[in-house]
Amino acid sequence: MKIWTKLAFTGALVAMSACTNPDRFSNPSDDDVAGLGQGVTGQTGVSDPTSPQYFSQTIGDKVLFVVDSASLTAAGQQTLDGQAQWLQTNVNYRAIIEGHADEQGTREYNLALGARRANAVREYLVSKGIDTGRLQTISYGKERPSAVCAAESCYSQNRRSVTVISVAGLNS
Repeated sequence: MKIWTKLAFTGALVAMSACTNPDRFSNPSDDDVAGLGQGVTGQTGVSDPTSPQYFSQTIGDKVLFVVDSASLTAAGQQTLDGQAQWLQTNVNYRAIIEGHADEQGTREYNLALGARRANAVREYLVSKGIDTGRLQTISYGKERPSAVCAAESCYSQNRRSVTVISVAGLNS
């Protein structure tokens, strides 16, 4: 019985020692893109107009849709105009456009609807001069809700597209 105790203790030590490096799971882009998120003043994050954080929080990374539709609203077009301008200025970045749907309907239907929404955003950005090689689409349908409840207040938040910024070349 003592051997099993020693083995368990040794296993626990090995497992705990694996947790000593808090940066071991850091995003590879953190090290690979040193300097890309810094403007002339050396700012980083939300205050740097060339950073993905600025894009998502200041420009806006979300476009909302009405029920059962992939048509862009006026508010959505306004957000996409800002996204297009940011992408034209920051040519080192790519965009992955995620299409989402609310939980109503079948999985297959919502995957198709999410794809139509992502493609609508992609086509709009292309019409504004963004190179198609910098844009990728993916549909998550109803699989990744941003709000979870069985009410219109949640459904309306889940009928969306999200533009995720990545560094060109790293996630090709």
